[in-house]
Amino acid sequence: MRGKQVLLDTLLAHDVEHVFGNPGTTESPLLDALLDEPRLRYVLALHEGVALGAAHHYAQAAGRVGFVNLHVAPGLGNALGMLYNAWEACSPLVITAGQADSRLLLREPLLAHDLVRMAEPLVKWSAQAERGDDLALLLHRAFQTALEPPRGPVFVALPMDVLEQETENAALPRSTVFREARPDPAGIEAAARVLAAAKAPVIVAGDGVTEGRANVDLLAVAELLGARLYHPGLHHHLAFPMAHPAARQRMPFDAEGIRRELGDADAVLLVGGSFFEEIWYSPGSYFPTGARVVQVEAVASRLARNFAVDVGIAAPLGATLHLLASAIAAAGGEELRAAAAARRVALHDEHAREVERQRQRAAERHDRSPIAVTRLMRELAKALPDDAVVVNEAITASPDLLRAFGFERAHDYYGTRGGGIGQALPGALGVKLAHPQRPVVAVSGDGSAMYSIQALWTAAHHELAVLFVILHNREYRVLKHNMDIYRKRFGVDPTRPYPHMDLDQPHLDFPALARSQGVDAAEVRDPAELPAALERAFGALATGRPYLLDVWIEGMG
Repeated sequence: MRGKQVLLDTLLAHDVEHVFGNPGTTESPLLDALLDEPRLRYVLALHEGVALGAAHHYAQAAGRVGFVNLHVAPGLGNALGMLYNAWEACSPLVITAGQADSRLLLREPLLAHDLVRMAEPLVKWSAQAERGDDLALLLHRAFQTALEPPRGPVFVALPMDVLEQETENAALPRSTVFREARPDPAGIEAAARVLAAAKAPVIVAGDGVTEGRANVDLLAVAELLGARLYHPGLHHHLAFPMAHPAARQRMPFDAEGIRRELGDADAVLLVGGSFFEEIWYSPGSYFPTGARVVQVEAVASRLARNFAVDVGIAAPLGATLHLLASAIAAAGGEELRAAAAARRVALHDEHAREVERQRQRAAERHDRSPIAVTRLMRELAKALPDDAVVVNEAITASPDLLRAFGFERAHDYYGTRGGGIGQALPGALGVKLAHPQRPVVAVSGDGSAMYSIQALWTAAHHELAVLFVILHNREYRVLKHNMDIYRKRFGVDPTRPYPHMDLDQPHLDFPALARSQGVDAAEVRDPAELPAALERAFGALATGRPYLLDVWIEGMG
């Protein structure tokens, strides 16, 4: 057989259904072979970043490896920003790029470069196929490496001639690997003693909780302790329902802010995440003086990375948290049950006060024009079908979104990691392909949307019924917030204008951009028109076609 057949057989062996890509000449062998393989769907993007962003969210939503095919050096370069986000999110991806004919590489042909070295800093493993006989093992190893904890992207360069070479080495079958290990009983006992003795416990839970299907066990530990619950600053998944009385917003992006948010915590349980991601330097520890730290991770390499811990456990999160709950209950006894019950009452009351504050804040802004973010999120939450999925890149509007929706189930929500913008539009494509029967809503700022606006064409081309809600505040609002913080921290005059952060000269006409790519669209500026506009938007999704709603919201000016 030829090398390209080995490639297709490997994809099918690993249950790949979608090939996300943007084609080029060096990808001709794969594209031609796909004509004869109806089981593989090529998802055509007009930019490599869109292809990789869609595959990244697909992998997170489907729980399987996403497969991407890019075009030589410029195409790989175009995708590196989205690859950074996928790397940060530990998305299992096999990324390939067509390479020039290997017989030409010494002569430095058009568009060729050292693709392996280009990809290397942002992947777990990077390699190039040198012979057709290598492909079966090389691709097998790529899929295995992408799935090994911690999961993540890998890269394989595929020269044109190698895919056309004949080989007797057929694709290897998918391996069934059981990686679960038992938590160390001594670690469970030590962690339970620390947590059971706590008077003010706090839990910070990252993406690993949802990836490890440990959400129920996490909540059991939180309720047993009467602990506050936080997400890290950036999170792709929700580790716990945002409507839960113990749920708080995300952690800040500096050590001082994190320490202040933790408040009087005397024990902090960190579970399944990158702790902590910072933007601003602050001296000192993340943790309050005297607080004891317990960290639970699926892999040992994440333990005690940027701080010391009192107890660190590397084991599957669900099993660890389940055993930990039993051990805490035994260690704390009746005294813990009484203290935790009192803390739960206090958390419930605090949560009720926050809900009332948010209600009052929304009422005060209800009739503002341009539309208040609080009103938009409340109206969107009312209109959202029960089985809908939200892909969130609202950035500065995210706190209002999370307060309005609640999100009882983990896979009702997908956020962004890495911090590179432009993720929501292509991400919604991948989420829709992973959840084809569920309504999918992408919520994106206007600045973020312009990074990947070509995703609208892919949605129309493949008839992916996604509602794209654009938060149109005509500015890079998060940059203005950060400029304020910078000026305060470094003693710069706070009255100076915001440089190069406004997006209104010329006006960005999102409905026109959408219609030019085959997506029906509408614009809303009057808050009174929001309910009817949302009803029409969700009605459009029922036809199986994408729709864009451009909502003018208040900005900072």
